[in-house]
Amino acid sequence: IMSPTRYEWALADMAAWFAGAVVVPIYETSALPQVTAILTDAEVRLAVAGSAGHALLLERGFDHAGITGLGVWTMDTRPGADLAALVLLGAGVPDSAVEERRLLADLDTVATIVYTSGTTAAPKGALITHGNFVGQVLNVAAAYTEVVREGGNTIIFLPMAHVLARGLQLICLANGMRIAHLSDPRDVVPALGALKPTFLVVVPRVLQKIQASAAAAASKKRLGRVWASAQRTAVEWGRFAEAHDAGTVVRAPFGLRARHALFDRLFYARLRKLVGGRLGYLLSGAAALDADLSLFFRGLGLPVIEGYGLTETTAPLTGNMPGAISAGSVGVPMPGTTVRLSDQGEVLARGVGVFAGYRRPADNADAFTDGFFRTGDLGELDDLGRLSLKGRIKDVIVTAGGKTISPAIWEGYVEGDPLVAHAVMVGEGKPYLGGLVLLDPESVAAWAEREGIADLAGLRIPDDGGAVQIEDARLLHAIGKAVTAANAKIARSEQVRRFVLLLADLSETNGNVTPTMKLKRGAFTERARHIVDNLYADTRSQA
Repeated sequence: IMSPTRYEWALADMAAWFAGAVVVPIYETSALPQVTAILTDAEVRLAVAGSAGHALLLERGFDHAGITGLGVWTMDTRPGADLAALVLLGAGVPDSAVEERRLLADLDTVATIVYTSGTTAAPKGALITHGNFVGQVLNVAAAYTEVVREGGNTIIFLPMAHVLARGLQLICLANGMRIAHLSDPRDVVPALGALKPTFLVVVPRVLQKIQASAAAAASKKRLGRVWASAQRTAVEWGRFAEAHDAGTVVRAPFGLRARHALFDRLFYARLRKLVGGRLGYLLSGAAALDADLSLFFRGLGLPVIEGYGLTETTAPLTGNMPGAISAGSVGVPMPGTTVRLSDQGEVLARGVGVFAGYRRPADNADAFTDGFFRTGDLGELDDLGRLSLKGRIKDVIVTAGGKTISPAIWEGYVEGDPLVAHAVMVGEGKPYLGGLVLLDPESVAAWAEREGIADLAGLRIPDDGGAVQIEDARLLHAIGKAVTAANAKIARSEQVRRFVLLLADLSETNGNVTPTMKLKRGAFTERARHIVDNLYADTRSQA
């Protein structure tokens, strides 16, 4: 199935399972070489496309792979080759035959082959069983009774090719919840007001955008300083709420209560209404969530439950629990799951959600140890069993002084700034750490307009996959604040001494990012090698 998120995606998914087929999702943004590789590796025989454009890409993929398939059918109307035509083909199949097919699957049967994003290597096909999905549905529903409840509703706007979106859909369907599908994530905010969800699964970038939009709206009304105080108060209130849940405090100080009540009337209540007025919880995953951003939303009255999982764990592996949310932590292991750390600090997992293995046997050689899946992530467990992530093992930097650094922490702090799309720490074998800060063009353009800086509103993005350095003093000053704040939160030896601002084409087609928009650090850093070299050769670089 290759399509943006939509109802027909879910329909095709369920129908294929009912007929006894294995579903292979392909991201709608995938290029022909990726499509061909997946069709070949998974031995796909029939495809469903969202549009005629996707259908053409799949047909070309079949041709390149030398596969004689059973056709490509579209969700959009296409005479003789759409879902309506496919339904007519099966009109003569008796219900008993369909039921016989449905009963072929058991818990150990492969339900889907999901290809990993591949930030450091070629995508691998993860074999996820019906039992993996069933186990996650039962355990998530049991753990999150306040969130997963009959009569609730949500909006799915994450790519359906991602296992998180499909798992979420199954959880909702199994518990009597309504689902709306949204193809364009940019339509989320108006959809929230119209559909009034009771909970929403998001990525941190969405939360950053909401916060930045609120700040921009306040600034336009000349309430920028008032909003800044409201934002600080929300974070402070969120911190108090966590302490209250933990039983360490009983009542907030009078001053905090007064400020929170004032700002609730001015800002917070309006924001809650903007997102529908019924939103009880936000669930965040797929990327690290800044602790202060989590506390900010808690202070608004919109608590964020951060979790952690991978394709290979059928999404949720750990999660914070309602009433026990800890900002900066990804929570405790889900029911039916065991998490432990290796001697090197790698997160290892075993349980109902852990996949059956990769499709290619060679890919399984280093995937497991003593029955535990090796996630490739570094983590720490506290006394309460809560997991905190510290980055990827493959991303670790060893400086010239022999200091081992995990760049993800600094990068996460800097990426909390709405002007920043990605941050990359560099410094392997170097005397100090440097930073490549990739700008978010849309956010920078909006910021430049607010600041009255006309020459930054039309920044040109290079279309060759490379990066161009931005040396505007005003932008350097603005981003410098984020870098300074990030450095203040970590040890001196982990701080970035010099950084540069870059503008790059962050699309999947040029190979800089994965289908899930994760930066391919190695590939991008190599393309920007001359910039990295100048960062260390030029003593006048921005510090």
